[in-house]
Order: sequence, then structure tokens, then C-alpha cells
Amino acid sequence: MNKIYYLASCDTCRKIIKSLPENNLVFHDIKQDPITEAELEEMYKLSGSYEALFSKKAQLYKSMDLKNKSLTEADFKKYILEHYTFLSRPVFIIDGKIYIGNSQKNVAEAIEALS
Repeated sequence: MNKIYYLASCDTCRKIIKSLPENNLVFHDIKQDPITEAELEEMYKLSGSYEALFSKKAQLYKSMDLKNKSLTEADFKKYILEHYTFLSRPVFIIDGKIYIGNSQKNVAEAIEALS
């Protein structure tokens, strides 16, 4: 099942979703429906790291002064499960491959995979 994990209130996510070709994606708004540990585990298996899924741009990251702490993979997992803002978004899972974040390269690869 192809999925996109996104934040409905995020302008960047909305812009990316508008640019997608016709698709069969299951849309998962992580604020309305927080990701489960099982979903995070699936993302982890595809990405190989919780840190790859973690957003260091999140305001909470700065306000909690996490950049000055040595975070482990267990810490990244814990924070992502605790608050949706820590998931780097959007996250696409398409045909068993993961695309994390909103870089032009990632978005272009996800669009290509959907085409």
C-alpha cells in the first residue's frame, strides 16, 4: 500500500500534494492521526535510521535545546512518537521504497515513482 505521511496544516506539504500526479496514495495526516510505533518501525526498516526520519527543523527541536544533546537512535524514535512535529515530512512509501522530507530531489523521485 502506497502512503504519504504529511501535515495538513503545512503549506509545503499542501503544495507538494497539489503537484502529485493521479495516484493511489493513502493520505495520513500525522496531526489528526498520530503515527503508531508499527508505522514508525516500517519507516525505520525502509530508511535504516530514526535520525533520517527526524526533523531538525522543528521548532520544538530548537526550544527543547536538543541540538546541544547527543541524541541516540532510541531518542529519535521516542521524540517522533511523542510529537508529530519531529517527523520529517512528507514521508512517502511507494512500492516498498521510502522518500523522506521536502527536498526537491526527494519530491521529484516520489513523483517519478508515482508516474
